[in-house]
Amino acid sequence: MTRRLTKDEHALWERLRETVKPLKRRTAKPAHEPAAPPAPKSARESTSPRAAHAPAPPKPTNPVPPALAPFEEKTLRRIGRGLIEIDARIDLHGMRQERAHAALASFLRHSQASGAKIALVVTGKGRPGSEGRGVLRGSVPRWLTGADFRHLVVGFEEAHRRHGGAGALYVRIRRRREGVRPPA
Repeated sequence: MTRRLTKDEHALWERLRETVKPLKRRTAKPAHEPAAPPAPKSARESTSPRAAHAPAPPKPTNPVPPALAPFEEKTLRRIGRGLIEIDARIDLHGMRQERAHAALASFLRHSQASGAKIALVVTGKGRPGSEGRGVLRGSVPRWLTGADFRHLVVGFEEAHRRHGGAGALYVRIRRRREGVRPPA
């Protein structure tokens, strides 16, 4: 079921369309054609004073955060059976993305501050009969892997059926280090 855009939405869409520039198409080389070897440097280029004293490339200001660690299968089974307790829960059902993002960030910060280790984040599965996944079901994993949440999250996995299955996630919360402030 689709709806028509309002006049304001249509005007906004047209303004947005005017700012978009198409990407340049790349011409792909045939797979059977080997890549050309790099051109040899001339003697003049290799001995130039500029090349010898070229500044080193700048170091990245934000180092790439470590990869998220998946849950061990044994840990997932124990959580599903109720042998490992879920320390905190949040239900994002019915929230719009902006509100859900803010609520999730606040929830994870509070959970970390209170010493929670495992949290249950319920996203819902989406509308029955709708194609694909629910909006939050697709967005929350993307958020959890992003830079905004990396200082809060160690890893996450789909929840056991008794905790919501595909419509929920177990989130392992990163321990808070004393004296270390999260990024602003």
